[in-house]
Amino acid sequence: MTRQQLDLWLLPWPGVTQDIKWGNDLVYSVAGKMFAVLSLQPEDGGPVSFKAEQDRFIELTARPGIAPAPYLARHFWVAVSRDQALATDEWTALLRTSYELVVAKLPRRTHEGL
Repeated sequence: MTRQQLDLWLLPWPGVTQDIKWGNDLVYSVAGKMFAVLSLQPEDGGPVSFKAEQDRFIELTARPGIAPAPYLARHFWVAVSRDQALATDEWTALLRTSYELVVAKLPRRTHEGL
């Protein structure tokens, strides 16, 4: 998983922006609410974190290379090692679910504006 892949997949989605937060994390947001975070430290493979469905959180964190995300696990975020052998379809499905979970919680006016 690379930054370029994430940019290619995530930036075309409606309302998605990115910025650097906390000095070394690339954050993908929709309407100012983050849905995916790429750790830029170390440069060769910090994890990708994203929100998961509550019922999938335990299932995902039981898999090797996937752990509860630091500081965000209570909100059902997972951290996936970038070298984790996930198929492209699974990566995109998990990230799309994270995006949709965040969009679903947006105010109606904001949601309609996307």
